[in-house]
Amino acid sequence: MKLFVLGATGRTGMEIVDLALARGHQVTAFVRSPRELRPSASLTIVRGDPRRREMISAALPGHDAVLSAIGAPPRDALRPNTLLTDCARATVDAMTSSGIARLTIVSAAVLFPEEGLFFAFFRWLLKHHARDLRAMENIVQASGLEWTIARPPRLRKSPDATFRALHNALPPGSRVMSFRSVAAFMLDAVEHRSHVTEVVGLAQ
Repeated sequence: MKLFVLGATGRTGMEIVDLALARGHQVTAFVRSPRELRPSASLTIVRGDPRRREMISAALPGHDAVLSAIGAPPRDALRPNTLLTDCARATVDAMTSSGIARLTIVSAAVLFPEEGLFFAFFRWLLKHHARDLRAMENIVQASGLEWTIARPPRLRKSPDATFRALHNALPPGSRVMSFRSVAAFMLDAVEHRSHVTEVVGLAQ
């Protein structure tokens, strides 16, 4: 497949690119800082701003799917911010105008109504980030595209690519998982056309 990756220099995005190339896909990485990626025969690097629809639209034609792993910098997750909302709007508009329907996108488990002090604390701490995530999801869900929204818990660096996935709920025992596992789920969903128009909770 020919895959278009947004947020390709982030920790989840780099795992998506690595796994996609290992699986034999052609990958276009749409990034603000091309120097952070190494070009290869199967990797095309395009510099651009993910908040600008026209820049995405110029690079998007000919691809089979879009995988978006854009995340807010830690400092922005604690204050009002619309980065994810703005990027989602630009992505959806570009995909619609380009006739490309398949989208998988990373959100976060903080949007699930889990009980207990652990989840209550993070909902309070990340209330501004959650508001941006919710607005992003609303744009994606109203888009008419063939979308999949992935909601993982807290992420860490690990070579483990295993995952558990549950429709519209967080799998039991979910507190942390690897960036690579999220990448594996997103690629599986695109390759197998699974979880279309579903919000999916993830765990390891």
